[in-house]
Amino acid sequence: MDLGIRGRTAIVCASSQGLGRGCAQALGEAGVILVINGRNRSLLEQTAAEIRHTTGASVTPVVADVSTSAGQAALLDACPTPDILVNNNGGPPLRSFLDLDRQALLDGVTMNMVTPIELIQKVIQSMAARGFGRIVNITSVSVKMPLAGLDLSSGARAGLTAFMAGVARTVADKNVTINNLLPGSFDTARLRSNLSNAAKRTQVSEDDAAARAKANIPAKRFGTPAEFGQTCAFLCSVHAGYITGQNILLDGGAYPAAF
Repeated sequence: MDLGIRGRTAIVCASSQGLGRGCAQALGEAGVILVINGRNRSLLEQTAAEIRHTTGASVTPVVADVSTSAGQAALLDACPTPDILVNNNGGPPLRSFLDLDRQALLDGVTMNMVTPIELIQKVIQSMAARGFGRIVNITSVSVKMPLAGLDLSSGARAGLTAFMAGVARTVADKNVTINNLLPGSFDTARLRSNLSNAAKRTQVSEDDAAARAKANIPAKRFGTPAEFGQTCAFLCSVHAGYITGQNILLDGGAYPAAF
């Protein structure tokens, strides 16, 4: 399927690896001009080179922390008026809510709620003026199915979801859409790190920890960043202009509900 976005421009945050990279790869395959982002320069430049090689897309790497004003300015210097914005950022680590002091709480809300809102504020008016815009926020299945220990991440991402639900309706008539992708268990470096920690806690092998995790997913496997990226690319396409304000689960059926 031709997504109809060849030649469009995109900022994809936190895209040197994992789900962000999957989104950047898929958008590059669709002919989008990319600005990708990360904090590890060598990893980011390697990713940029690989996406250029496999897709032929123009890729500009920007080393920056998107949670800072300077980092956001660097992204927008590289692409002042993007047609597509994919918001993504690391979440707080697994931790009891009793151990969270005020600064940790504020940092988590800044990373997973305030930062994407700030970036959207900076690009949405130019999108509306041009009559095309696609904004995708990568949140988490924990917005719908909270996990103990990830309370800060769940709360901040749920706050972003509620905040954007109203905003999405104000620009729908300008062909600007805002949607959220809620990933479950995807085979990324973060998942593998979590499995390693779980294996140590329970004194089993990492393979056994992975097998136990997969057994709890109806699809009996982890998702891949590539399939996540293709879903993101479709939401950014000309074919998805009537989809806005939605929360789309990609979790292999793990969330047990009909609605």
